[in-house]
Amino acid sequence: MHDTTIFKRNKGDFLTRKSGVLMHVSSLFGDYSCGSFGKEAKYFIDFLSDCGFSLWQVLPFNMIDEHNSPYKSYSSFSGNPYFVDLDTLFEKGLITEDEKANAKQESPWLCEFDRLRSERFSLLLTTSQRVDKKEREKIKKFIADNPYIASFCKFMALKEANNKAEWLNWTCDTCDGDTLFAWQFIQYEFFSQWAEIKKYANDKGIKIIGDIPIYVSHDSSDVWSKKEYFKLDKDGRPTHVAGVPPDYFCEDGQLWGNPLYNWDVMKKDGYKWWCDRLRHMSLLFDGVRIDHFRGIESYWAVPAQAKTAKDGKWVKGPGMSLIKALKKASGDVQIIAEDLGDITPEVDKLVKSSGFPGMRVFQFGFISDTESNHMPHNYPENCICYTGTHDNNTLLGYLWELDDNTRTRMLSYCGHSGDWKNGCESIIRTVFSSHAGTVIMPIQDILGFGADTRINTPGRAEGNWAYRVTKEQIDSIDRDYFRNLNRRYFR
Repeated sequence: MHDTTIFKRNKGDFLTRKSGVLMHVSSLFGDYSCGSFGKEAKYFIDFLSDCGFSLWQVLPFNMIDEHNSPYKSYSSFSGNPYFVDLDTLFEKGLITEDEKANAKQESPWLCEFDRLRSERFSLLLTTSQRVDKKEREKIKKFIADNPYIASFCKFMALKEANNKAEWLNWTCDTCDGDTLFAWQFIQYEFFSQWAEIKKYANDKGIKIIGDIPIYVSHDSSDVWSKKEYFKLDKDGRPTHVAGVPPDYFCEDGQLWGNPLYNWDVMKKDGYKWWCDRLRHMSLLFDGVRIDHFRGIESYWAVPAQAKTAKDGKWVKGPGMSLIKALKKASGDVQIIAEDLGDITPEVDKLVKSSGFPGMRVFQFGFISDTESNHMPHNYPENCICYTGTHDNNTLLGYLWELDDNTRTRMLSYCGHSGDWKNGCESIIRTVFSSHAGTVIMPIQDILGFGADTRINTPGRAEGNWAYRVTKEQIDSIDRDYFRNLNRRYFR
């Protein structure tokens, strides 16, 4: 895997009375249509440190899909090209002043995905052709040391040679050398730049929590290069796909469409692909959240031709045999179980047996009149409490949408009186004072923003993932308030 001179692991448990902020890199402010691994990331780390936070949680780093989601990528091992910082490339003499000027964004408020798709790769392709011989040798070594990244780069070059068609429809099996090297250059810059940001964060006392989507895209180098690990027919098409049944977020369930794993085959080699995936993530992050952890106990299998997820059924997953393999592969990195959704006693038992901290979400605590384990008085120490996740509305948006009775009951629980529009601070104080070992808040909740800044609405393909914060908004946050909150509750 990665050159250990690039990445250094940071030992130690970070789950005892800590707090942090959830914000994806794409949401960082900057000048080039999307957040990146530049000086803005260091500025945000300084902000976290100054407020007394010790964790920064991000979403998956891999490439986004056609709907801009980082949860359905061309590779589990890839790095999003849009995160490569252009100012850093300029400082290395690889980008000109004019090219920088032409890449300037039109709006600071949203990720300009259409523009990025049409312009960014061609700019990075041009940039890669300026790399000198010494740097090329470093890139070649990096690729040779990282076979999964090498496979991804070849996949993307072949995809380009086949007019971006899905791999099932490829007719050309050779790729352009310049295109291949451009992808290798992009990945080298991505991981090198992130290594510098991660070191800066760790030196400031900030640890990074990453995110592992449980599933991968069918049109990915993961499936293309490891077909035996997935449930496919003889033509390479999925027989069943992933999703979740009807729930709080979507009455038809969510039809994700990812191919399902052939767990029997994976078990035979000790879940090597999964272990390699976790080792890869453990070099990038200090902790990793496994998204949809309940799928390890049982997963929702939907026939590939189904129109909605309602037609699926529960199938037993690998359970503790996979957990044991992952624990051996994780080293010092903390694994977090995203144990949300339809949680059965069997799932609860698996989470407890794993020893991994689970998740609690304040917004789920007041869905009904009955007691819930998402209510703060029920939080165990070994959990991470969120005011909301990337799939939730913002706190202010959540308050706005609640019916009057539920809103009054919930705010009374938090000791709030007066105008409900000022209730966010009472909620934040309540979760900070809870027994949960770690508390994490989306940046929108720290800013007190409404539903128009929500980053994702599950079940809706369009209009997600584009939210960005500005430097002025970060500077408007009362750092003393959060510093005192962290001190008061020993976080």
